[in-house]
Amino acid sequence: MQRILVWDLPTRVGHWLMAICFLVAYVTGESEEWRLVHVWAGGTLAGIVLFRLFWGLVGSRHARFFSFVRSPGAAWHYLTGLLKGRIDHHTGHNPAGAWAILALLLLGLAAAASGWPVYQDIGGEWLEELHEGVVNAMLLVVLVHLAGVLVGSLAHKENLPRAMVTGYKLGDTGEAISGARLWAVPLLLVCAIFSAWWLSL
Repeated sequence: MQRILVWDLPTRVGHWLMAICFLVAYVTGESEEWRLVHVWAGGTLAGIVLFRLFWGLVGSRHARFFSFVRSPGAAWHYLTGLLKGRIDHHTGHNPAGAWAILALLLLGLAAAASGWPVYQDIGGEWLEELHEGVVNAMLLVVLVHLAGVLVGSLAHKENLPRAMVTGYKLGDTGEAISGARLWAVPLLLVCAIFSAWWLSL
């Protein structure tokens, strides 16, 4: 195996923007003074999620859901294999990581869908509690994801966070993508900004 281009630019930019937006939204969630910042961060996150769902259908090879989403049994097989010292290499997302990604995308949408009515003072306390519950569930998945990245980096002797910055991972040359898809980054940013603006109205 050698270092090949695996992650296109929209996938990488969306990944890190989503992480930043979640962090900002989480730390400003209890502050009235920073309420608008919280809403903009949450709205931006929602736009990124919507783009990522679109990109999961039409993006480059390793960004597409059909290339990395496997059955729960496959995820369990991967995890138990790690515990037994059996390391199955995956050029793109591993089966367990794929389920964490799906959970983060769905929880991101649920957070925005429950947060917007709260911002508009619609729904009452039960909806606010639902929003907080969804966000805390998302935080839990984020922590599990970070733990998985650490374990995966150690098991495969590969710096996975760096790969999500540079786009390059170890793999067979036939699995490389042909380009970074720079043209789709403006579309990602438009989705993010429009969503943040619309949800903050």
